[in-house]
Amino acid sequence: MAEESLETAAEHERILREIESTDTACIGPTLRSVYDGEEHGRFMEKLETRIRNHDREIEKMCNFHYQGFVDSITELLKVRGEAQKLKNQVTDTNRKLQHEGKELVIAMEELKQCRLQQRNISATVDKLMLCLPVLEMYSKLRDQMKTKRHYPALKTLEHLEHTYLPQVSHYRFCKVMVDNIPKLREEIKDVSMSDLKDFLESIRKHSDKIGETAMKKKSFSLLHVKNNHRWAGGVPGAQDLVDFSPVYRCLHIYSVLGARETFENYYRKQRRKQARLVLQPPSNMHETLDGYRKYFNQIVGFFVVEDHILHTTQGLVNRAYIDELWEMALSKTIAALRTHSSYCSDPNLVLDLKNLIVLFADTLQVYGFPVNQLFDMLLEIRDQYSETLLKKWAGVFRNILDSDNYSPIPVTSEETYKKVVGQFPFQDIELEKQPFPKKFPFSEFVPKVYNQIKEFIYACLKFSEDLHLSSTEVDDMIRKSTNLLLTRTLSNSLQNVIKRKNIGLTELVQIIINTTHLEKSCKYLEEFITNITNVLPETVHTTKLYGTTTFKDARHAAEEEIYTNLNQKIDQFLQLADYDWMTGDLDNKASDYLVDLIAFLRSTFAVFTHLPSLCLSHCETLEKPHSVFQRFGINLYFPEWLSFRIQQML
Repeated sequence: MAEESLETAAEHERILREIESTDTACIGPTLRSVYDGEEHGRFMEKLETRIRNHDREIEKMCNFHYQGFVDSITELLKVRGEAQKLKNQVTDTNRKLQHEGKELVIAMEELKQCRLQQRNISATVDKLMLCLPVLEMYSKLRDQMKTKRHYPALKTLEHLEHTYLPQVSHYRFCKVMVDNIPKLREEIKDVSMSDLKDFLESIRKHSDKIGETAMKKKSFSLLHVKNNHRWAGGVPGAQDLVDFSPVYRCLHIYSVLGARETFENYYRKQRRKQARLVLQPPSNMHETLDGYRKYFNQIVGFFVVEDHILHTTQGLVNRAYIDELWEMALSKTIAALRTHSSYCSDPNLVLDLKNLIVLFADTLQVYGFPVNQLFDMLLEIRDQYSETLLKKWAGVFRNILDSDNYSPIPVTSEETYKKVVGQFPFQDIELEKQPFPKKFPFSEFVPKVYNQIKEFIYACLKFSEDLHLSSTEVDDMIRKSTNLLLTRTLSNSLQNVIKRKNIGLTELVQIIINTTHLEKSCKYLEEFITNITNVLPETVHTTKLYGTTTFKDARHAAEEEIYTNLNQKIDQFLQLADYDWMTGDLDNKASDYLVDLIAFLRSTFAVFTHLPSLCLSHCETLEKPHSVFQRFGINLYFPEWLSFRIQQML
């Protein structure tokens, strides 16, 4: 029990020390340990004892310090008055300070506001410095779009989107701009496409002008080459007449926007449509050369533009696309020319068309387009040209033969004689020795026909120019056409004259004389062709002229016509005359009908005195009746049955 009391006393002592040394707020757990124990009463006794001990110590301490406390109170009372004075002074000073500092406070408030505004302004300026380039770029963008500078506008839009707007993206107006960028791109795209459509429409309307300029330049260059002059005109170009910037801009814009393929397909599709329109000839194109010229100008203009696009853009069109268009154009052009040229009946128009086709082909060849098919087609047109020439010369020969008087050409002076000889190659020493006036044996249609044959040859030669043909080919063409002129056109004209119902023996005899001289002139025509083609007649495969055959056939036809006419005249003479066929007088005197017949034949044979010596051997003067009848059997001009018939009558 004694040990438990000691432990309890020690525990109570510990708790008391803890209460004395611990903060009041933390004393709760300590007291709980007391109340939880069974010695609560004894603890309270010790606590009371400890309190009394502390009270005694406090009292001792107060007694020890009482005098000092009294002194302190006394000193404090003395300080109280001074403190009141100091308080009054401080209050008065504060009142004065408040009064005096009121304006300063107001100024300070104003300064505070100014500095706040200054900070705001500075911040605003900084923000504006960030926003101002954005606004300037946007303004520049709108100006560029307003002035239709679409490609620079697209570049500005790219800078605006990727460089400037990200720096101020938190502002509301920037968000509006960002939202508007796709619309601006579409607007630029649409406007540039609209410009391209205007450009396509413009070149469609001005293709003929572009082609006309290109063909004129080529024509001038060819003219200078022929005249051995220097030509500094260069290759014909379209850049001087057409502004290609809409194409370039639209191509760049679509490339930047990633839609280059769409643009290329659209451009090519539209140009193909325009090509089909250009290649569609007008229905009346064949009527005038201007119709053909406008057609060619449009085609040349189209391909000049495409060639320029090919060489100034990177891949908008390529050589395969150009070649495809040219193949289509070539086939359609040749088909159109075949159709419309077949309507041409004027050789001058056909010749002008040929020259125009050559210029058309040469112009396009400068740009690298193959034109061999065009020159092949010109060989087809050459045959048509020959036909139109033959038709024209048929009319020329008809007019010459119709207007001829079928009388020998009279000449009264040396000048006139030389003029005729200059027109027709004729040499006769006997005729030259005769005094003036004198006559050529042939009529006027001989030199006229001869000169017209030469004109025909010249016309054929004109067509062969610039066709890139060899001299042999030109010579062959001219000779074949001339043979057709002689064997068909001139032969038909002569046959028509010979077969006229009202033609007389005098005219027939003169035709025989004329054809004889024209036959002799064929060798001079051979020489004429040789001189202009520089191809000798001895050259292999050289075509020969068939003029001698033509004139021989005409002469034989005239002789046959003479036979027929004489036979008819004799029959008419015997049928119409009233003779006594049963006379009984058998003396040596010829009957009246034979005398009249011989007189008729003598007057008829007088016409034959102008025939060449080949024919004159059968046409001597008839002095005796029996000699006439003897000659009838061998005469080239009378059928044998006629002489036999007259001899029977004798």
